[in-house]
Amino acid sequence: MTKLVLIDGNAIMHRAYHALPPLTSRDNTPINAVYGFTTMLLKIVEDLSPTHIAVSFDRPEPTFRKKLYKQYQAQRPEMDDALGEQFEKVKILLSAMNIPVYEKAGFEADDVLGTIAKKAKVDEVVIVTGDKDILQLVDPKIKLYMPIKGLSAGKLFGIKETIEKLGVNPSQIVDFKALVGDQSDNYKGVPGIGPKIAQSLLVKYKNLDNIYKNLDKIGGTVGEKLKLGKESAFESQKLAQIVTTVETDFDLEKADKWGLAHPQVLNICTDFGFKTIPKRIQTLSKKLASKNQTSLF
Repeated sequence: MTKLVLIDGNAIMHRAYHALPPLTSRDNTPINAVYGFTTMLLKIVEDLSPTHIAVSFDRPEPTFRKKLYKQYQAQRPEMDDALGEQFEKVKILLSAMNIPVYEKAGFEADDVLGTIAKKAKVDEVVIVTGDKDILQLVDPKIKLYMPIKGLSAGKLFGIKETIEKLGVNPSQIVDFKALVGDQSDNYKGVPGIGPKIAQSLLVKYKNLDNIYKNLDKIGGTVGEKLKLGKESAFESQKLAQIVTTVETDFDLEKADKWGLAHPQVLNICTDFGFKTIPKRIQTLSKKLASKNQTSLF
């Protein structure tokens, strides 16, 4: 069975940076996000047993969403310098592990991950992220693995778990967000329409187009709010939709050549000042090798 694990690099780096206390490498530069990312990677390998791995990061250039809606994510603070300077370090480590990294100017990592997930000819895809927006990609082949309780535990989300969390099917999440908006991404949806009303509308009418085709049947205060917020609803729908047609040079064979216990990887970890991670890598490698799973050497 082929299992491709795709990691949302920005989401995991942010989570690691805020979950761990400040740490510095031997050259006295911040290293806590890299440490947390590496720790999470080891847990992913142990928990999910991937045959293929790839990572995606956001690019600094404005995305098409920012061009569509200037206030998109406008309320988010600038990334801390102490976090920003760690991305190059984690990419050095990923390169030593032969884990390919994919990025695309004008798009978010979500879009790149979504494209690869839909394109990859494998038995199963698991996307690792802390961003619940990506739950919209969940289908019989694609699942999400979301960290919980900091970096020490994670939960796997299939279709059933997604419905339990959000109250709608994965295929309805974009339209759900078109109605309720997204505070973290700073778009409003339809003012006055909350999650419960959105859920009931989608249960009855299935999607945003059908909701607006049946405004005369909805009527009342809800109908009036929908009417006034129509333009915002369809704009929010575009902002919420993960693009799955990004042009990438994804190569499944490259995603199959990863290895955590290469001598170069262990040396980099030591140079970063990671005292326990090299031993954990070697222990995990022996454990998986004994089960005749993917070799980490």
